[in-house]
Amino acid sequence: MTTIDLYRTVRLIRRFEERAIEFVRSGEIVGGIHPYVGQEAIAAGVCAALRADDLITSTHRGHGHVLAKGVNPARMFAELMGRESGLNKGRGGSMHAADFGLGILGANAIVGAAGSIATGAAWAQRRLGKSTVAVTFFGDGAVNEGMLLEAFNLAALWNVPVLFVCENNGYATTMPVASAVAGSITGRAKAFGIPAFTIDGQDPEKVLAATTAAVERARAGKGPTFLECLTYRFDAHHTFEHRTRLTYRSAEELAAGWSRDPVEIQGARLSVDDRAAVDFEIESLLDAAAGIALGSAHPDPDAALQYLYASPEVFS
Repeated sequence: MTTIDLYRTVRLIRRFEERAIEFVRSGEIVGGIHPYVGQEAIAAGVCAALRADDLITSTHRGHGHVLAKGVNPARMFAELMGRESGLNKGRGGSMHAADFGLGILGANAIVGAAGSIATGAAWAQRRLGKSTVAVTFFGDGAVNEGMLLEAFNLAALWNVPVLFVCENNGYATTMPVASAVAGSITGRAKAFGIPAFTIDGQDPEKVLAATTAAVERARAGKGPTFLECLTYRFDAHHTFEHRTRLTYRSAEELAAGWSRDPVEIQGARLSVDDRAAVDFEIESLLDAAAGIALGSAHPDPDAALQYLYASPEVFS
């Protein structure tokens, strides 16, 4: 993964999210989204270290993860808009994006739940004799959830090739980490014998380096690793905040967060001309993607029960 490739990914995620917020405001996306603005370096750096057949599980704030793993932006826009051409035919929406063909086992709105899915999937792949690695993303709000701690235990006990990536943006919705987490976040993984590291989650290249080492370790049969990526969410926890105007963060804190923008950090490593060329490429890509999504049909209401059950005979 080159410097320009990492910049392309963080820029894609940023502009996708900014456009998605615009679609929320226009009403094309109903119900709102959890923006990933500010955390792009983590998705970009982690997924850059993965093979095409590696697996990921995601969170309610998952657009960046699935885009970095290779999802077509047009299909993702369409999914957010509830259109038939969406990633999951408009039925999953923002918090449940999945594409098994790309190794995306699904975003998950249940806090901490995706860690167990990734651990089980990685274990199953190893049982099949494959060298597949699974990565699970979660926020700081998930580290006190029993499901995730159980996943740590089994991953360590069975030496599972899984990478636990904590995106510590400082808040679980509006709850500061210091008010919710006793001890340290990495200490939870270390208690199970899992190597755990705290890294700069705003620098895509530092995230890539740490992930590469963890993935190589997992592929070599040495088991799980835990990465706490220190990051900052620039936008709202959910777009409902744009109306409610919650004031749990000061203007000074937000300005300090924006001073370490992952798009700018990675963009500064490019020449002016190369950066401008990538920016133009991304805008053109997203123009086309938005057009495809907006032109897609809504699902037929008569088909609302499709895909709810494995067997089509349930309602026959």
